[in-house]
Amino acid sequence: MDTNENTLDTSRQDNVARILDAAERLFKHYGYTKTNVADIARDLGMSPANIYRFFSSKADIHQALAHRMLDGSYQAALANAKRSVSAAERLRNHVLQQHRFTLETMLDEKKVHEMVVIAIEQQWPVIEQHLERIRLVIADLIKDGIEAGEFREQDHQLAAECFMSSVVILCHPQLVADCLLETRIGKPEDLVEFGLRALR
Repeated sequence: MDTNENTLDTSRQDNVARILDAAERLFKHYGYTKTNVADIARDLGMSPANIYRFFSSKADIHQALAHRMLDGSYQAALANAKRSVSAAERLRNHVLQQHRFTLETMLDEKKVHEMVVIAIEQQWPVIEQHLERIRLVIADLIKDGIEAGEFREQDHQLAAECFMSSVVILCHPQLVADCLLETRIGKPEDLVEFGLRALR
């Protein structure tokens, strides 16, 4: 019985992954708004009804894709947080890493950016969940820094909220896109240093 359940679960996961891979490929090529469930089904050689066995709508597929994309960012943040360097260095690397992730994953292709903008504008729970997970990582890094004497005594959770707000222009896809063509004196590294000085 357990073996059958495991087989069914693996089969389901494989089908979900295939659908998400096809959807991502089509969204990137044609754009999210120009792609429908029938297009995804056709690409996979299956019926739309079969897609609906796994996802209730195109928006549901989009949310799952957003979760998969953001989970990559979160896993990178976790790996960085576990490095055996100072809390300040880990915080600095975290922000610059997230900035690169935004530039490379979300802005290099306009169609991917469109998907992200829709997710943010519609205030999907997957975006809020991601921000909360990142907030916890930053709060823990600041707490490490306080305990090591790198940062002054302070409420590490409030400090994390303020730190994130101070560098949001480097990580928020819409803000990053809006600022790409602007000629600014400050570089991303300068803004991160400014935020770190506020913690000391």
